[in-house]
Amino acid sequence: MRRLMAANWKMYKTSAEAKDTLLLLAELLGNRSPEGREVLVFAPFTALEASAEAMRALHGGHVGAQNMYPAMEGAFTGEISPAMILASGASWVLIGHSERRHLLGESDEFIGRKVRLALQTGLNVMLCVGETLEEREQGALAGVLQRQISLALEGIEKEAMPHLAVAYEPVWAIGTGKSASSADIEEAHALLNQLLEKHFETTREIPVLYGGSVKPENAHSILALDNVDGVLVGGASLQAESFSRIVTA
Repeated sequence: MRRLMAANWKMYKTSAEAKDTLLLLAELLGNRSPEGREVLVFAPFTALEASAEAMRALHGGHVGAQNMYPAMEGAFTGEISPAMILASGASWVLIGHSERRHLLGESDEFIGRKVRLALQTGLNVMLCVGETLEEREQGALAGVLQRQISLALEGIEKEAMPHLAVAYEPVWAIGTGKSASSADIEEAHALLNQLLEKHFETTREIPVLYGGSVKPENAHSILALDNVDGVLVGGASLQAESFSRIVTA
């Protein structure tokens, strides 16, 4: 199983800052991703072209957008299409991040529309799923993940599997400094693998990443857990030094 070491820069970094960060990251990594690992950076829309250009310095590195609208073009002010993302040099898109779901009100059905169009147009998709604290306390983890996966992947066939990754992000562990326990992570990742195997009627082939206050100090222990195929990193990815330590953990 390939391992993805992903950064989500959220609403940080101008084009110049993105370029400088990626060039330093490439230098720190010796211009090559560690064996068996791929580096993936989800940059802001305005920094996609600069990031894609700078990422050429890192063998095994990829750039993605943090969101997209499920239409190729149209009167959707402020949105971005998959064609625009591809034209920037990016090859991935992040879909269903908890901040899109809970701050901006995106529904499971809307997220599913994005996933289908992104795959149809040739983008690789990292689908984010995860439960809120209230849902976890209610014992609803399995039901939440089942709903999110089934609606996001409705109509998606086996042929799309090489272009998919899933990131589990417990909403209560994002930006709070809290990290889910090893048991929490293993439970959620096992459930996700069961759901993916059931949906595609095949053995495990889709990387499942953990995202939730990942730092250099805890990355190694998280990556050592069963069924964890990488990490999706927020704040600790903004500095090349700290992200490089996670990439090599």
